Formats: sequence, structure tokens, C-alpha cells
Amino acid sequence: MITITLPDGATRQFPEAVTVNAVALSIGAGLAKATLAGIVDGQWVDSRYLITHDATLAIITNKSPEALEIIRHSTAHLLAHAVKQLFPSAQVTIGPVIEDGFYYDFAFERSFTPDDLSAIEARMSELAKAALPITRTEVSRDAARDFFKAQGEQYKADLIDSIPETETLSLYTQGEFTDLCRGPHAPTTAPLTAFKLMKLAGAYWRGDSNNVMLQRIYGTAWLDKKALDAYLHRLEEAERRDHRKLAKAMDLFHLQEEAPGMVFWHPNGWALYQVVEQYMRKKFIEHGYLEVKTPQIVDRVLWEKSGHWDKFGDDMFYVNVDERHYAVKPMNCPCHVQIFNQGLRSYKELPIRLAEFGSCHRNEASGTLHGIMRTRNFVQDDGHIFCTEGQIGSEVQAFIKMLFEVYGDFGLSNISVKLSTRPEKRVGKDEVWDKAEHVLTEVLNDSGLVWQLLPGEGAFYGPKIEFVLEDSIGRRWTTGSVQLDFSMPTRLDAEYIGEDSAKHTPVMLHRAICGSLERFIGILLEHHAGLLPAWLAPVQAVVMNISEKQSIYTEQLTAILRTLGVRVKADLRNEKIGFKIRTHTLAKVPYLLVVGDREAENNQVSVRTQQGQDLGVMSVQAFSQLLER
Repeated sequence: MITITLPDGATRQFPEAVTVNAVALSIGAGLAKATLAGIVDGQWVDSRYLITHDATLAIITNKSPEALEIIRHSTAHLLAHAVKQLFPSAQVTIGPVIEDGFYYDFAFERSFTPDDLSAIEARMSELAKAALPITRTEVSRDAARDFFKAQGEQYKADLIDSIPETETLSLYTQGEFTDLCRGPHAPTTAPLTAFKLMKLAGAYWRGDSNNVMLQRIYGTAWLDKKALDAYLHRLEEAERRDHRKLAKAMDLFHLQEEAPGMVFWHPNGWALYQVVEQYMRKKFIEHGYLEVKTPQIVDRVLWEKSGHWDKFGDDMFYVNVDERHYAVKPMNCPCHVQIFNQGLRSYKELPIRLAEFGSCHRNEASGTLHGIMRTRNFVQDDGHIFCTEGQIGSEVQAFIKMLFEVYGDFGLSNISVKLSTRPEKRVGKDEVWDKAEHVLTEVLNDSGLVWQLLPGEGAFYGPKIEFVLEDSIGRRWTTGSVQLDFSMPTRLDAEYIGEDSAKHTPVMLHRAICGSLERFIGILLEHHAGLLPAWLAPVQAVVMNISEKQSIYTEQLTAILRTLGVRVKADLRNEKIGFKIRTHTLAKVPYLLVVGDREAENNQVSVRTQQGQDLGVMSVQAFSQLLER
């Protein structure tokens, strides 16, 4: 008798070995039909897997969180099957699941074309409709190697040699196509209906540039057409909102090869940057931070002492001067400790909150650079709080309150919270990490926030709370964080005199809200699709004359608005007013001010919004007050 225990604790008994699908059928025909795979004693298996002993079983259907990975894995094989049917001489290599989809790498004598992708996708649909059974066979290494060599699949034969001897080899077959794979897979090709091939790319065999270049076909797969359509819509929205395109339309910044990963801010872009920076500076003051400025290059001795050299040495830029080895700072924290260390500190001074708009440089790999989202030079709204252990809770709570205020003002409201704990590579003793993680857990529990634990994802010097933004099209961005550090103050000899007149080491809280100002601005641009709130927009208004007769009044009006603090420009070009309106609408200017004869005579202006709403005629003062709302 075999006892199967289900996730809800219920048990079912069978007189002999039983498949996952048979267990599902014993519960109901509908469940059996919906079964994609199973999880037996924690191991993912096919629906045809034979359970031969007492076991726990979770049945995977399209409502299970594991379903999407199985669908995508199976669709990768569907892709390879279609390619082999259409291009028999192509060799298949590897085809893993990735975020939002899958890819498969092929060796083929010519380059695939977009027309080839269309043909492959059509053939995949035919194979899916055929509802081909997908079966698993365990084989010996020699048998598997001989099979693929006979098929002309040298890459697969070579791949077998890299698989650990302890691992059982299995082949999956659908129709006439057989592939090497661990599985599991869907029971047939029938559920593989919601997919699309996305693009072609090159990829080196096994990721080694010394090996041959293969062709990679990327695809996406979902549980149903509705989910696929929603994903494709998100991609279209992401393309429309791409901050690099918006930057060009709004004349904000550019990047060029002579300074890879570094930003050339244009006047409009720098105006936006300054609005964000000055807003954050105001928040610093409101929350009791003291702004500082620290050097760009610092002797490597400090980075070695802080522990950053071992962790980030490969990511630093270096310069040698007077036979000394300096590093361009990749972060600000060791320099802030140096400021704290000037003079004898008392417990009565704590907490000390230091903030800096610190310009940092990191030697990011060129392939990872992406507009202003991933750069080599960036500025952080960085802050470090030096406090006693007893002040940790209140300081973290105050920071969380500040963070939610800031995000709310920028129109960012969907925020999730994660606690990241000790990574494998770290500094400090385990008892110190125990203390740090316990404190942050208590703070989060007391705050009433819903949060998620991320084991092993903390900074090398301490655990951290991360705040993840979800933008208007559902993408997630990790920006703000607060990191608890018992280690660096000790390494850098930070001390204060306690109430007992003895020397103590302060606790150091690393905190940021925007993170990288460049990246945060990119997120804002894409979240708002360039339609920034008027208080944030680099150009809040453009004054446009209908004819040359209103030129002088237009210039006068522009000057008055500037004295009132409005970021405004005048458009005096000899163009039709409709053309001017369209131009500045595309440039995402919130307010378009039109001046004709009547407006000039009455010292007024006609106001339109970027969305085309006519707000009527009003005085300069009335418009200025409108901006202040």
C-alpha cells in the first residue's frame, strides 16, 4: 500500500505504484486533464512519473506558481522541434527558461532571418495543435552520446561530458524530435498555445568568446493568450516610454562613445536633475541631515581598511599619483566615517545624520550599460546615520516615513518591502549579524508593513531593507534601501564617548531613497511616460505668439514668469501656432501659453494643457498660482 500526502494534509492510498496523473484522476477528471506535472517529495517530476513509495505530492496545474516555468521549458523544446523540421541541418545546443520566456541556441550554416522566425513560429503552432505526447526516457551516458552523434548533434554529445556523473541522464521525445533534458515537461504539446518568437541574437557556445558563435532565438510563452497579449502590450508600452526616446523628444541628455556610461546633461535635463536634487536637499533639512561633500579620489589604503577593496576592487577606476595608488570612489560611506572621526564625539550628539549628493564611479561591464538606468558615473542621494544601538529602531522608522513621503510626492505609490539577510561572502561575526537581522525584523514587524524575506541577499557588511517600486506598467525597480552596519565603524575606528564615559563604537545606517539620481530620473520618465507633474517638469510652460505683432509682449511675459520662479521658454519662431503647439506637445511641456492680440492688449494669456485641455484666458498671476497647486 502506498500513501500519498497532498498539500492540504489529506492522504490517498493506492495498492501499488501510481503516477502523478493517476493520483489527480482519483481526485477528479477535471484535475487530471489540467495536470501539467507534479512535485514529489520536493522534486519536480512529469505527470507520468511513477511514485513507488509513500510520498508527498503537489499537483501542478496552470493555476500553480510553477506552471509557467514548465510551459516555457516545454515551449523551448517546441521551438527546437520546429527548427529541426524546417532546417534539418541545424544543430540544437541549449534552451533554458529565462525571465518572461526562453531561448534556444542553434548552430546553422546561414543566419536566420525574420521570415525564418515567422515560419518557425507557424510550425510551432502546428506542432502544438497536434497534441503530441511528450515522453521521458532514462539512458546511460554512452547510449545518449552515441544517439546524438548518430543524429549529427555534436553539441549535445559534447554537453553530456559536462554533466556530473552522479546525475541521471534523460531524453524527452515529442513526435520524431528527441532532446537531452532534465525536465519536467508538459504531458503533451497541447497546452503550448500562447507563445511568440521575439528576436534573434548571437551567443558564444557555453558563453566563451573563444568558442564558435551560435544563433539564439528568444521567445516568450504564457499560460493563455490573454496573458501573452498583456505581456506584449507591456512591451509596447515600455518601448513607448523608453527614457532614451523621451530624452531625445524632450532634449534632456545624450550619451556618446567617448564617455561610455556617463551622461551629457542638456539644459532641460539638468533643470530636471536640479529639481530632483533640490527637492531631496529640502527633505534632508526637514529630517535633520547635515549635508557634506567628500573627495572623488582616495588612497586605496582606506578602501582596503573598509573592506571595499576585496569586494569591489575589480569595479573601481584607479589613478596613480606621486607613487601612490588611488581609487575613484565607488561609494561614499568610508569618507563619511572620516568626517565622523574628526574630533571626540559624545553620545549626546547622536544620532548624527550625514548626507551627500556623492558622485560615484563604477567600472560596470559595457554590455550592462543602459541609458541612464545603468551608468558608470552616477550621483547618490546618499546618507549615513551614526547612532547608538538603542536608536536603531527609531532611526529606521523615521527613514521609512521619509521614504514613503518622497515616493508619494513623485507619484510612486506601489511599493513592496524586502529584508535581505547575510550573504555567503561577508565581513563581521555571526553574532553581530544575528543582532543586526533581529533589529531590522523587529522594526518591520512594528511598522505594520507587509514584507518579504530574502535570505543571502544582504550587503557584505550588514543586512538591509529594500524598497521596490512598481511603475505604471508593472515593472519593478529597487531604489531605496537602509542597511544596518556594525562592521565598518569598527574597521574604520569610529568611536564616541558613552554615558559611562567609556569609548563605544557607533552603529552605522547606510540609507538612500532615490539611489542613483540618474536611474531614478529614468524611472520617473518611464513611469510618467514623459508627462511629468508640472512641479517636476524641466520646462513648465512655453509662451507662443500667434504673429510677430505679439513678440514684445511674449518676451515680457516670459521674463515676468521667470521672476516668479516658473521654468518657462518663449517660442517666437515664424511658424503657425498649430505647428508650435504640436512641437511642444510632443516635447511633453505641461502648459502651452498662447498670446494673440486680445491677450497682449489685456495683459493676459490663453492657457492649454499638454493633453489639449483649454483652461481659458487668465492673468500671469493666476497662471503662476495654478502652478503652485
